[in-house]
Amino acid sequence: MQHVFIVGAKGFTYGGYETFLDKLTEYHKNNTNIQYHIACKANGPGTTDETKLKNVEILSDMEYVYHNAHCFKIKSPKWGAAQAIIYDIKALQYCCKYIKKNHIEHPIIYVLSSRIGPMIGYFVKKIHIMGGRYCNNPDGRESCREKYHKIARKYWQLSEYGMIKYSDLVICDSINIEKYIKNEYKKFSPKTTYIAYGSDITPSLLPDDNLKYVNWLKKYELRDKEFYCSVGRFVPENNFEIMIREFMKSQTNKDFAIITTQDDKFLATLNNKLHFRNDKRIKFVGTVYDQELLKKIRENAFGYFHGHEVGGTNPSLLEALGTTNLNLLLDVAFNREVAENSALYWNKKTGNLAELINTVDNMPESECKEYGIRAKKRIEAKYSWHFIANRYLDTFDKLISNKQ
Repeated sequence: MQHVFIVGAKGFTYGGYETFLDKLTEYHKNNTNIQYHIACKANGPGTTDETKLKNVEILSDMEYVYHNAHCFKIKSPKWGAAQAIIYDIKALQYCCKYIKKNHIEHPIIYVLSSRIGPMIGYFVKKIHIMGGRYCNNPDGRESCREKYHKIARKYWQLSEYGMIKYSDLVICDSINIEKYIKNEYKKFSPKTTYIAYGSDITPSLLPDDNLKYVNWLKKYELRDKEFYCSVGRFVPENNFEIMIREFMKSQTNKDFAIITTQDDKFLATLNNKLHFRNDKRIKFVGTVYDQELLKKIRENAFGYFHGHEVGGTNPSLLEALGTTNLNLLLDVAFNREVAENSALYWNKKTGNLAELINTVDNMPESECKEYGIRAKKRIEAKYSWHFIANRYLDTFDKLISNKQ
C-alpha cells in the first residue's frame, strides 16, 4: 500500500486546496492500494468541524477518518502570518514521527504551497533517510500578490526557492506555472509535472424555485438570470476595482453580485475611489459556503466576471465554466490556458470591459448558450475530478518507482 501524507491545507473547509483534498480522497476512498494522511488545522480560521462531515469516524479529539483518509489535527500558536508556517512545520514533524513509529516504507510527503522553504531541507533529509519522496505544489506566484508587504514578498521568493530546490517532484496546476518553475529554477533542473485543479458539470440539486435560492435573491434585491456575479477573495490582485469601475460605466440594467470575503478597509478604499455605493446595481453579498446554493447562483447568473491574474488554475474559474454560460475573463495566460475559446476576454484598459458588457447584454440567447456548451465540454475533457484523481495515482506510482 502506498502512503501519501498531505500537508498545507486547512482541512476540508471551503477553499482551493481544501476542495482538492475533499475530492481526491472521495475518488480514492475505495482504493485499497493507497492510504492518505491529511494534516488539518485544530484551531484558528478555517478549522474543519469534523462532526459536520458526512460518514466521518471520530478516533479521538485529534484524529478522525474521512473518505478512508487518516486525518490528524495540528495546533499552532496564534502568531499572525507566522501561524501558517508553524502549522506546516508541526504537521511535517507529525508525519516524520508517524512514519518512523509505524515503519512505513517509501512514503510520499506532498506539501501544498511554499511557506516553509528555509526549513524544508531539514525535513527532506529525514524523508529521504526513511526511503520517502517529497513533492511540492507551489500554487501561484505568491511573491506577486499585492496583499503582501515587500518584506513578506521577499520571504515568499526565498521560501519558493527552497521548496523547489529540494523537491523530488514539483506538481504544477497550471502549464504556465510549470514553465515559470522550469525557467526560474533551471539551475536545479527541477522535475515537474502538470496536474490541473478539478471541477465538474453536475447541475445544482436545487430547483429554480427552491426557497433557499429564492430568498437569497430577495435578500439582495436580485432578479433571476438578470445579474452578473464574481466569486473570489477580496484582494487587489483579483481586480475588483477594475470590474466595479467598468461595470458602473456600462449601460447594463443588470446587477453585479460580488460574492467575496469581508475586508472593510479595502472596501472603504474602493468606495472612496469609485463611489460605488451610489450605484444600486453593485451588490456586495458576502460569502456563500453552501455549495449547492453557490452552484445554483452561478447557473442562473447571466454572466460571470473573473479578474484573477496571479496564480495557476483557479478553482472559481473552473466552477464558473462548469455552470455559467457567459464567462468574461481577464486576458492573462492562466485564464486563456484554462478556458480557451469557451469564454470572452477583457483587459485593463479604460472602457474595455464596459464595452464588452454592453456587447454581451445584447447577445442572442443561442450564442450565450453556445459559449456555455463549449465551457462544459472543456471542463469535462480536461478538468473533471475523475481525470485529475487518476493523474495523481499515476504520478505517485511513478514517483516511488523512480520513473518520474
